[in-house]
Amino acid sequence: MFGLIGINLGMTSIFSKSGKNIPCTIVKVGPCYVTQIKTMEKDGYFAIQLGIIDKKEKHTTKALQGHFTKSGIFPKKKLLEFKNGSSHSMNIKLGSQIDINSFMEGELVDVKGISKGKGFQGVVKRHNFSGVGESSHGQHNRLRAPGSVGAGSDPSRIFKGKKMAGRMGGKHVTIKNLTILKIDVTEYILILKGSVPGNKNSYLMIKKKK
Repeated sequence: MFGLIGINLGMTSIFSKSGKNIPCTIVKVGPCYVTQIKTMEKDGYFAIQLGIIDKKEKHTTKALQGHFTKSGIFPKKKLLEFKNGSSHSMNIKLGSQIDINSFMEGELVDVKGISKGKGFQGVVKRHNFSGVGESSHGQHNRLRAPGSVGAGSDPSRIFKGKKMAGRMGGKHVTIKNLTILKIDVTEYILILKGSVPGNKNSYLMIKKKK
C-alpha cells in the first residue's frame, strides 16, 4: 500500500524494554476510502485520491456530492491524493476501504503535513541571526536588528532570496524515516517515534517507504 491519511492526536512518551524514555506521536489513521483513481490515459498520471471522516451532505457542494456519488461513498471532510504507480492503481477499486492493516510495527514511514504557522517574525527567530550585538557605542534598540542588507549605489536593490523578516511556518514539511512503534488496529492508532509536522487535529499524509 502507498499511504493513508492520518490525524495528529498529540505527543506522549513510552518506555522501551531497556527502560529508555522514547518521545512519540499518536496518529489516528483511517479508515480511508478510495474516492478517485487517476490514470495515465485520462489524467496524465497515476494517483489514488483518499477521503477520511464523514461529512454531512448539507455541508457538501453539489459538485462534490456528485464526485462522492460516483465512488459510491458518503461525503468526506478531507481529500488527499497519493501519486503512485500503475501496478498499485490496478489492484484498488473505487469506493473500497483501506485501513491500518497495511502497516506493520517496526516499519519506516514518511509523514507529510503543514507546519505550525508562526506569523510574521524577525530574522533572529526566523533565520537564527544573532542580532547586531551589544548595546554599547551609542546603539539603541538594535539587539535583534538584521544589520546591513546590501550596498546602496551598486546594485541599488536587494537581491532575491535574501534572509530577512517575513512569514514563518505554515509550509508543507515531510519528516522521513519515522519508525512505527505500536499499532492499535481496533482504534486505528499508530504510535510513531519522534515528532510530526503540524498541531493537534491536523491532517497528515503517511507514506510507506518504497
